[in-house]
Amino acid sequence: MRASPVLCFSPASSMIDLLFKSEESRLAPLPTPKQDRILAAIDVGTNSIHMAVVKVEPAIPAFTIIAREKATVRLGDREPQTGRLTPEAMERAIVALRRCQEIAKTLNAEEIVATATSAVREAPNGQTFLHEVEKELGLIIDLISGQEEARRIYLGVLSGMEFNNQPHVIIDIGGGSTELILGDGHEPRTLSSTKIGAVRLTAELVHTDPISNSEFNYLQAYVRGMLERSVEELNAQVQPGEHPRLVGTSGTIETLAAIHAREKLGLIPSPLNGYQFSLKDLREITNRLRKLNYSERAAIPGMSDRRSEIIVAGAVILQEAMTLLGLEEITICERALREGIVVDWMLTHGLIEDRLRFQGSVRQRSVFKVAHKYHVNLEHGRRVADFALDLFDQLRGRLHHWSEAERELLWASAVLHNCGHFVSHSEHHKHSYYLIRYGELLGYTDVEIETIANLARYHRKSGPKKKHDSFRSIGSKKHRRVVEQLSPLLRLAVALDRRQIGAIQQVRCEYLPQEIRLHVTAVDPEDDCELELWSLNLKRSCFEEIYGLKLVPVLEGVPVKR
Repeated sequence: MRASPVLCFSPASSMIDLLFKSEESRLAPLPTPKQDRILAAIDVGTNSIHMAVVKVEPAIPAFTIIAREKATVRLGDREPQTGRLTPEAMERAIVALRRCQEIAKTLNAEEIVATATSAVREAPNGQTFLHEVEKELGLIIDLISGQEEARRIYLGVLSGMEFNNQPHVIIDIGGGSTELILGDGHEPRTLSSTKIGAVRLTAELVHTDPISNSEFNYLQAYVRGMLERSVEELNAQVQPGEHPRLVGTSGTIETLAAIHAREKLGLIPSPLNGYQFSLKDLREITNRLRKLNYSERAAIPGMSDRRSEIIVAGAVILQEAMTLLGLEEITICERALREGIVVDWMLTHGLIEDRLRFQGSVRQRSVFKVAHKYHVNLEHGRRVADFALDLFDQLRGRLHHWSEAERELLWASAVLHNCGHFVSHSEHHKHSYYLIRYGELLGYTDVEIETIANLARYHRKSGPKKKHDSFRSIGSKKHRRVVEQLSPLLRLAVALDRRQIGAIQQVRCEYLPQEIRLHVTAVDPEDDCELELWSLNLKRSCFEEIYGLKLVPVLEGVPVKR
């Protein structure tokens, strides 16, 4: 099935948008050839592991799905007392991921992008599982927040459905969470993730088969209560006179649509994309399903054994959501998180240029939003970011070999490094860590946010140490190395704007045997920049320790006395 062209839009400007435009040229990905490329996208969910292998066609830009793979591994079947992923579930997942790798390799995929959601996000040993996957398979899985999951689902739906500037509500019912999104093809108006999913609710609330009346009634009430806040926030963003349409994605909703189609049409349309059914019909289906036992539900044509275990809880989630939203009909979209992973990859690799531009800038806009929230001095933050990126570029290929991805993490940490002042001047670097870590940065994976937060945390005082909880929290060995090697650059960048007045015009690195000279040029020739040079000397020790070279600050060609 060929993808619909990705949408194009031009949102109204805001202060944050204008701030972003000044960074655009510095952070824009390098031009990429327009040849077709093969990518594998894996969604490690609570119920299943899904993979889509796609041919990306940058010239359109669009992508074609050339293969799909699915394995129901039930990572969400966690230990009841501890909430930990079970050894059996982790082993099932690793077997499924190995199979996905083999298929991707056979199809000549140049890269595998894997994302994990609520089951791994919430489990106390979720990071242990990710480490084990990396160790056994060499596969790095990105852990993303609920809001980021919702954003990528939105991107996936937009890749396969035209919204025509009209508001649409998207609901995605997973094994562990349910995402609700309101958008009109432009920036999403709301993104929410609620901890109710078909696997989670079945494990926690369904203990009878068929489900008893008392359990069913409690399940309905519980779901309604959990969804109320997200629905209220969503409805608050619907403008007077607007009448949103409802779009449903993922396995539970597709299964309910298939049941409905078989009963009404005598067959299941292929594809299901665009198929519609009503809330009235959904209530009838749910009422019938609740009266069947597991074996009877499994006997329904098209119903898998594992889906039959959780379908009642999933149907209740959809029924209560539609009721609360006041929407009487739902339209199926077969694209969701996996396809959103592909679109996000295309955006970050510069394969979508004029289209989805606003979504493409989501990382930078999100950084500026957090900066605005915590009253960051943006002029200072941008100067520090400029110096940090200059140092990164001048040292790349000689002292480090990090890519544009790590460069962008350094930029974000530089802009936000001082946000901890919002809490207190004392120990503000530690406050910066927490504000960034839990500041809902969209567009970044969990390990990327952890990396940004740690880079900001180490812009002053001691360098990264294994005994520090924040540094140990970085789940990836690679990203711990990023913090070790790039935090000294951020320290130097902060020192170059020590007075926060823009005293330094530029900085240039000169390579000498066993030494790097840091040539700084003052804006005012009469300014001796004494405080900036003092700060550089104070902060150079971390750089020297990591890179094994002396760092000598130089002002206008004259070495500073040491």
